Amino acid sequence: MAAPDLSRRIETLARWMYEARHLVVFTGAGISTESGLPDFRGPEGIWTRQAKGLPTEGKDFASAEPNPGHMAIAELQEMGRLAFLISQNVDNLHLRSGIRPELIAELHGNVTKLRCGTCEFLMDNFDDGMPCPVCGGQMASSVVNFGQSLPQKDLADAYQQSRRADLFLVVGSSLVVTPAADMPRVALKAGARLVIINQGETPLDRGAHLRFHEGISQVLPPAVIRLKELLKAG
Repeated sequence: MAAPDLSRRIETLARWMYEARHLVVFTGAGISTESGLPDFRGPEGIWTRQAKGLPTEGKDFASAEPNPGHMAIAELQEMGRLAFLISQNVDNLHLRSGIRPELIAELHGNVTKLRCGTCEFLMDNFDDGMPCPVCGGQMASSVVNFGQSLPQKDLADAYQQSRRADLFLVVGSSLVVTPAADMPRVALKAGARLVIINQGETPLDRGAHLRFHEGISQVLPPAVIRLKELLKAG
């Protein structure tokens, strides 16, 4: 059941997005649960079920479609309100929703992309094993596994954009996997307002200026609709 002040908080979020000059959105696995993909730490998350000794289903990325949360972020882009998107997800749903590649840092890679191990050139995953067309290096899956380094360009872009943010919006992340989870701290230190939309707790809940425990589709799409109204009236 939604908190009675949800409408007030959505209005606040919409007004902050209206006022923002550099809005950065940060997404985790929670934004893709409505697309049928499991998260990690939610009640039915992969790691939660493993800890209970329960079976976990494999991720069917191919059949997943962008949901209203993804589309709301894409609308922010089309409205000229999205400065940058940082994502921990590898499911390709942000790009499929229409996010322009130059506006996103996919810190953990993308299941549909290959990356050169030498120069980090990125290309569609249709010919694994071919040499990099830029430097001749080895192309391999861009997905970052545990123990592997994050792509340096994406990481540098994420830090730079976080430092520039005046509004930093976390959507569906538990904020415990570093260095990705460092981004909201960087934004806070630079003076940004921090908004967190996540049903589970995060280490930054006390530092957030606005907090939503509701589902993403209950918050983000109506906030974007209200933002449109403010822009039209403005």
